[in-house]
Amino acid sequence: MRLTEFWTRMDDALGAQYSRYWADSHVLAELDGRTVAQALAAGVSAYDVWRAVRANLDLPPSTR
Repeated sequence: MRLTEFWTRMDDALGAQYSRYWADSHVLAELDGRTVAQALAAGVSAYDVWRAVRANLDLPPSTR
């Protein structure tokens, strides 16, 4: 998954304004206690980060 697709999915799930704030402030255990932004900066794949976000937000299977 490319970062553009990742951010499109984040925007769809949370809204364009809130998704960036959430990515910078919400710590996910699935990302080893990092935020989305920290995980992406550390080189975690966008797909793996999206899977963690999807699980954390309990998004429907259609968002895979």
